[in-house]
Amino acid sequence: MAEEELSWIPADIDLTRPNAARIYDYVLGGANNFGVDREFAKRLVVAVPDAQVQAQQNRGFLRRAVAYLTERGIRQFLDLGSGIPTVGNTHEVAQRIAPDARVLYVDNEAVAVAHSELILQHNQNADVLRADITDPDTVLKHPRTRALLDFDQPIGLLMFAIMHFVPDSADPVALVARYRDATVSGSYLAMSHGTSDNRDMSETVSQYRQTANPVTLRTRAEVLPLFDGYELVEPGLVFGPAWRPEVESAGGEQDSLIYGGVGRKL
Repeated sequence: MAEEELSWIPADIDLTRPNAARIYDYVLGGANNFGVDREFAKRLVVAVPDAQVQAQQNRGFLRRAVAYLTERGIRQFLDLGSGIPTVGNTHEVAQRIAPDARVLYVDNEAVAVAHSELILQHNQNADVLRADITDPDTVLKHPRTRALLDFDQPIGLLMFAIMHFVPDSADPVALVARYRDATVSGSYLAMSHGTSDNRDMSETVSQYRQTANPVTLRTRAEVLPLFDGYELVEPGLVFGPAWRPEVESAGGEQDSLIYGGVGRKL
């Protein structure tokens, strides 16, 4: 994407530092990124040669989890840290199964929000909110949220590849609990979270300190408390490719850099 062609994008984008959402978009083969993001992504791929595979595995887990929730009657989703739209978005998966499914995307990255607005402009059951997920009061009380989602009915909370951008100092367990407590029993949480349990990721963690989104990778034992108040559905908290693979013994978990799980609120 040439910078001179981006007049439609909000003017408050920081082009001096790479952004996690745009880096992810580039790694997935998207065009909604800038030179600073592409340069960072090229260095990232040197440190993590299978970065594209990892990103695709995360998207695959998202699609399987959203389908699972929709098939179990969830008809509204709050997708936190949704990122830049790509093939197989939450609303595409959910509305393919249940056309009346409603989805609110939330992200604080201007490119992600602008592209979401373009994609969703004719979809009455989906919307996007530009907000910081670490400010749950703003997200939960915003008129767009309340217009689309009914908090008296079960909601599917989605947190894919976002919580590892919340540092320990921001109390991620309390943050997730704030969203959990705003939903009724029978709601779900689906989450993927970066980890270094399978390999040394210290170089990548160091690289991300140069971006607008430093990363905190966590062990399985550190991710589990994020599901407090939820009953994990089978197979529990596992490496992403191992969560209900569409092909038996699909493989990939031995190299996976994400944990994935889905829990039902008690």
